[in-house]
Amino acid sequence: MKLHLIGPSGNIVKSSIQITGSKSESNRALLLQALYSGISIRNRSNSDDAEVMQKGLAIENGEVDIHHAGTAMRFLTGYFASQEGKNIVLTGSKRMKERPVKILVDALISLGADIEYIDKEGYPPIVIQGKKLTESKVSLPADISSQYISSLLLIAPSLENGLQMELVGKITSVPYIKMTLGLLNQIGVQTSFEGNTIKVSPMKEVEPIALVVESDWSSASYFYSIVALSGVGSEIQLGSYKNDSLQGDRVLAGIYTDFGVETTFTADSIVLKKARNHQLGSFTCDLANAPDIAQTIAVTCLGLGMGCELTGLHTLKIKETDRLEAMKAELSKFGAKVAVTDRALLLQPSFDLISEVAVDTYNDHRMAMAFAPLALKTSFVVNDAEVVSKSYPDFWKDLKKLGFQAREL
Repeated sequence: MKLHLIGPSGNIVKSSIQITGSKSESNRALLLQALYSGISIRNRSNSDDAEVMQKGLAIENGEVDIHHAGTAMRFLTGYFASQEGKNIVLTGSKRMKERPVKILVDALISLGADIEYIDKEGYPPIVIQGKKLTESKVSLPADISSQYISSLLLIAPSLENGLQMELVGKITSVPYIKMTLGLLNQIGVQTSFEGNTIKVSPMKEVEPIALVVESDWSSASYFYSIVALSGVGSEIQLGSYKNDSLQGDRVLAGIYTDFGVETTFTADSIVLKKARNHQLGSFTCDLANAPDIAQTIAVTCLGLGMGCELTGLHTLKIKETDRLEAMKAELSKFGAKVAVTDRALLLQPSFDLISEVAVDTYNDHRMAMAFAPLALKTSFVVNDAEVVSKSYPDFWKDLKKLGFQAREL
């Protein structure tokens, strides 16, 4: 599906949007629910990834195809490896077969797991023979995707002896690790995270508890961008959010003050208001703990005529696509001058945007949604726009509520 995007008439945006539950929290909660029958879930994400995760967890034996869902690949690898008697082939899309799992698989094997590669060593598809894992100590590099670490932490309380994990080096994406530990704490699991050592105590049963999933902060980023690119006085209310969020992308509220956006927390929502025009000519930020909002911020800067230097982005090269190279290609279509390294994106200020270009999305939901707010500044086409269903199926419908025109071609 191709969409021709045009921003709302005038430059003032006002609306109220209810965003689906966090994909990250939902997938963690679903895995814990599979381990402990006393857990129920409210406000679960309606994303493709959460659907794939739930269906995968229900399969006893045979093939589990998770398509493009990287979180499901990492989490289900740990889950199935720890489930005695299960015999699973875990596979995915062509891109998924290019995304490494060796560090996680090696860690699980060190705990006693039985996992083999079908094609290329270190990459899906993999064959998993579920076993009772009795080892309780594991070591991992600290600068890897937090999903590897969370996969092990989520199954840790179900292991006979719990888990002690040593992270070697500087830790990446600490908020996502803390999100996982926070959910474990909510269901009564004892954990500690001191220095580079994480300990999770074993727990056989969970008292009945409802896990309430907060709405997705990554999805909120696109509305922060819209408000930043709108006129002073624009205002969008988003539900359901909380100030003491477990999600790392909560840092949006602080970051976007540099773009003139103020965030007000109410009982169960946030209100984003364009309070003033931005004052910076260039923006610098280390996003090692929140890499998923890098694309959004880069597009915001482009739309405001600002430059930016975004660092800490080394994990973006193994996402749904190589997001750094993809951003360089698509930003350049609008006339931007941009350079990338293996962990940074540098954008020069640009004031004259080329219109009617076609943005490619690379099977990556965040490419489509990150560029959408730029329709406030120039009209363009989004190719394969349906890719947003991976995390936010209602995205285009919600944009229309704000006055955006999204016409299918």
